[in-house]
Amino acid sequence: MKITIAIADDHRLFLRSLAILINSLPGFEVVLEAVHGGELLHSLEQSGQLPDVLLLDVNMPVLDGQKTAFEVSGKYPGIRMVALSMKDDDQTVIAMLKAGCCAYLTKDISPDELEKALTEVYRNGYYNGDLFNVNYRRLLTRAVRQEEITLNDRELEFLRLSCSDLTYKEIAAAMHLSERTIDGYREALFEKFMVKSRVGMALEAIRKQYVTI
Repeated sequence: MKITIAIADDHRLFLRSLAILINSLPGFEVVLEAVHGGELLHSLEQSGQLPDVLLLDVNMPVLDGQKTAFEVSGKYPGIRMVALSMKDDDQTVIAMLKAGCCAYLTKDISPDELEKALTEVYRNGYYNGDLFNVNYRRLLTRAVRQEEITLNDRELEFLRLSCSDLTYKEIAAAMHLSERTIDGYREALFEKFMVKSRVGMALEAIRKQYVTI
């Protein structure tokens, strides 16, 4: 049985090209295409078969990605949502995660990583590209320690604030610390969570339940 996919994106050429690509992957089938959130929700209401995974563009007219994600999450909790973004905009993508998405992908993703991401989201309900792109030597040296991550109170506070829409400068002000100190917290947590980006850190924090959404 094929993994069914829905796509919502207002760029029609990209939407059609992405659908053709996914349909060419073994084991996948695109069952719904929409050009904005309103059309997507209407199609889901009319559909007799809900998709397994929804690829959801962040910026759309009528009903944007974040509002659409909230609606889908509330009405159809069984659909696993993946945010799509033209660029790696931390604040926007973190907002999508808080709205119910379990992964984010940039639109320049390779076909191989797209297939891997869709498979992981379907099987595990989660995908973090940062974890799949870490240096293998680093992965091996930290494999034992990765299971248990110890954070102090200040690191937990920084982690919670990093999963909000605040900039790093605003986080520094909120914690009454210098931006250099905040940079140190960021690098330390990137190392502990074995990630390379703020979004990757937020995904791990949410998955490991250090932060709730």
